[in-house]
Amino acid sequence: MTDHAFAFLSNNAFLKAPPASAATPYAVAGIAWDGSVTNRPGARFAPRTIREASHMLCDAIHPHFDVSPEGRLGDAGDLPLPNTSLAAMREAMAPQVEKLIRTHHMAWLGGDHSITLPLLRAYRAWLGRPLAVIHFDAHCDTWEDHFGEPSGHGTWVYEAIQEGLVIRECFTQLGIRSAGVRAARDYVRDQGGQIFTARDLRGLDNPAQLAPVLNAIRTRLAVHGHPPVYLSLDIDCLDPAFAPGTGTPEPGGMSTNQVLSVLEELADLPFVGMDCVEVAPPYDHAELSSQAAAHFVWTYLCGRLKRA
Repeated sequence: MTDHAFAFLSNNAFLKAPPASAATPYAVAGIAWDGSVTNRPGARFAPRTIREASHMLCDAIHPHFDVSPEGRLGDAGDLPLPNTSLAAMREAMAPQVEKLIRTHHMAWLGGDHSITLPLLRAYRAWLGRPLAVIHFDAHCDTWEDHFGEPSGHGTWVYEAIQEGLVIRECFTQLGIRSAGVRAARDYVRDQGGQIFTARDLRGLDNPAQLAPVLNAIRTRLAVHGHPPVYLSLDIDCLDPAFAPGTGTPEPGGMSTNQVLSVLEELADLPFVGMDCVEVAPPYDHAELSSQAAAHFVWTYLCGRLKRA
């Protein structure tokens, strides 16, 4: 019997996967950084707890896709990064990210949301074209500064659009509901993208109910020639009832079912990578947030395998 049969043996790899290598087309890596949070720190501990939560998936055969990443997934560990300077962290990230995305289809375990900007820069440089983005979040992340700082976990969307890293019309936000001036809340829509607020999504749980949202995303991508898609999933898109362990919780959010439905139904899109960010284990209860994050990453990976 292999060690996969024992859920509680010590192993710090996602789904107990072997180290990432040329033989593993898919990989996860942790980005244990939370130096840009505006409220509660702690997301630097998320890669560890998300991995631990994934161990109860055992053989990891997905009940919807009927596939498992086992044998095709590797864990690249956590990126060694400075932990006191955002600029230094991003500079150190760049060559490590470039090497990994050229070898594997990556799922990144954050970390706070400031990690997404350097990831998009790397993908934009590698692909030679801007990306479509599907962004789950409670917050619009479109502020032009970060409480006096030029960049942080609340500015990356604004910066990505300004830098031409993304296709403005193919930028979709889901779950937005936090306080903010209209110019920030509606920035993505004003730039040509689309926003489905948490209020818009109330009562839409199953694929049939979510069909208008899913079709709107597909239509945008089709109009623009089905560009590569990046997924950025902030765990605080979920209501705190489903994910209390996050740095900036916002009541009135999405359910775990809603997020899983969207991930499952859009699995055929041309995704090139994803991140799951802002899990903050010190504020979690019964590992709810880490469990949700592990299931989202697992579902994303199984969706890629099913499409392949």
